[in-house]
Amino acid sequence: MATASGLFLSEQNRFLVRRLLRNRAFVVGATLVAIVLLAILLAPVLTNGEPNRLAIRMRFRPPSGDFPFGTDNLGRDMFARVLYGGRLSLEIGLWVVVLNAVFGILLGALAGYFQRLDGPLMRLADALMAFPSVLLAIGIAAALGASATTAVIALAVVYIPRTARILRASVLVVRELDYVHASRAAGANDWHILFRHVLPNCMAPLLVQLSFVFAYAVLSEAVLSFLGLGAPPTVPSWGILIAEGRSYIREAWWLTVLPGTAIAITVLGLNLLGDGLRDVLDPRMKIEQS
Repeated sequence: MATASGLFLSEQNRFLVRRLLRNRAFVVGATLVAIVLLAILLAPVLTNGEPNRLAIRMRFRPPSGDFPFGTDNLGRDMFARVLYGGRLSLEIGLWVVVLNAVFGILLGALAGYFQRLDGPLMRLADALMAFPSVLLAIGIAAALGASATTAVIALAVVYIPRTARILRASVLVVRELDYVHASRAAGANDWHILFRHVLPNCMAPLLVQLSFVFAYAVLSEAVLSFLGLGAPPTVPSWGILIAEGRSYIREAWWLTVLPGTAIAITVLGLNLLGDGLRDVLDPRMKIEQS
């Protein structure tokens, strides 16, 4: 019986993978994200490994064979700075996703399953969502002080309520299904039902939401860093690179265009990845396509 169940689950997984690979948005998004991640991970191999090394005599060199992304006003290699800056931007985005996964699941599950907690938790979420996301993040970052940790906290506070509401909506549906009632009738307690039967069946919309949160976090981190509310200027990030290059945009367009292009490619890839996951995992999309 266990072997048959394992084969059945394995067949389900293979079917899911085939559906994902047939989805054009997922394939294109995954390819773009993989290229960005591979370039960032191989930064020590692809560059000289010193994004902050000064070479005044090499300042404002346009993109060429020696400097694929040119140099900045201090002669620093922009190719190295863009790749190493991507490490910090994606690291901040990843931490925001982790905090969203932990606290979004916790708040969404409690609000959706326990009716007495639904009102207070969702009113708090509504209060946070009433503010424009970027403005709220700017306010929190300004109050806490500029740092990478502050950027993570500010962006997590902004996006956790949205993740919690999406998970809550799924929990409200799943908790009324027959197998949940059957488990409750068999004597299972609420926590067992919630973690064993309800949450595992709410993961599909959560994965889709987290992929979008990752894209929003990368873009919002660039905004915070551009305004001086993210990582310190000594640590390159995409937002800082754009902020540093805006004063020289007439004579050195590559200082802003190339980091901006890196942000655009990353956000586009993550959004396409999320669209593909939604098309494949969302039951409503399956019904519409069939």
